Amino acid sequence: MYGLVDLRLISPSIVFDIRYATANNFVGKVLYPAPFCFLQEAAAWRLDKVERALRKKGMGLKVFDGYRPLSVTKIFWEFLPDPCYCADPAKGSRHNRGASVDAALVDAFGQELLMPSGYDVMGERAHLSYRGAPKEALLNRERLQEAMREAGFLHWEEEWWHFDDPDWESYPVLDLTFEQLQRFS
Repeated sequence: MYGLVDLRLISPSIVFDIRYATANNFVGKVLYPAPFCFLQEAAAWRLDKVERALRKKGMGLKVFDGYRPLSVTKIFWEFLPDPCYCADPAKGSRHNRGASVDAALVDAFGQELLMPSGYDVMGERAHLSYRGAPKEALLNRERLQEAMREAGFLHWEEEWWHFDDPDWESYPVLDLTFEQLQRFS
């Protein structure tokens, strides 16, 4: 529906940790009914390319989020109205288009590699310019950035985990529920 596909069907070897289906997120409450991850089909295949390339190097991807309903973006904005970290729902976000993915690196056993900050940490440690993390974390961040760039993804300077499909502007802002998406996937 609207070009969105279930990422698990495209790239089942990715590790999924869909945080907004749990209370382990910056809002502190469950926002998704289940750990779904949908993306625009082109972005999903692009991400699968990243996953396959990383697997050859003994690593892989962990995905925290993909498509996000506009209704959830409104909750984010009420909680933290800061355009560095939350999209203004009046404009919608790249996640609302199914054209963004939040990801980290894992080792060959699916264990998350050390990164400069945890996922959804708002502040300097999440920025790509941050240099105060251990050398291993900085190296892992660069490995992730390089792998995503090689597949054509664009980065977000304030969040090391956030990547956009280069065609994100061509997709409409959506407010489909995951129940609606499941019926058509």
